[in-house]
This record gives sequence, structure tokens and C-alpha cells, in this order.
Amino acid sequence: MCSRVQELAEKVNMKFDDFIGEMRKRGCSEPTATKIWQGLYEEFKDFHDNDIYLSNLRKAADVLKVSTGALLPK
Repeated sequence: MCSRVQELAEKVNMKFDDFIGEMRKRGCSEPTATKIWQGLYEEFKDFHDNDIYLSNLRKAADVLKVSTGALLPK
């Protein structure tokens, strides 16, 4: 099963390596970017405004050209 990030990346023809590279440019570590790619953040229920996970989701949303809310599980 694909993560929400993978679904959105597929829509814009973005591969794993491209996503990781773009996340790295925005200051996200490769292990963290990989976790976001895999959708591990989707297990969290309560994000806080200055939460590191939410900060990295904002970076992922910027990379994928979507709103942060689009990355949250339905």
C-alpha cells in the first residue's frame, strides 16, 4: 500500500530519489524524509503547531506543491 506522499508524488511524476533530494534541500535529513515517504507520520493523531513532524510535513507539502492538509490521512 502506498503512503499519501507516494500517491501525491506519483501524480506529479516524482520518484523517491527526487523527493528525498528536494527534502534534503529544505534541511530535512534523509532518514526523516524516507519516513515521510513511507507514510510513517500517518500513525500520529495529534500534531502541534511547532512539532518537528509537522515542520517536515510542511516541507513535503512544499516539495509536492500541495497544502499540508493534503498529506494527512483521510
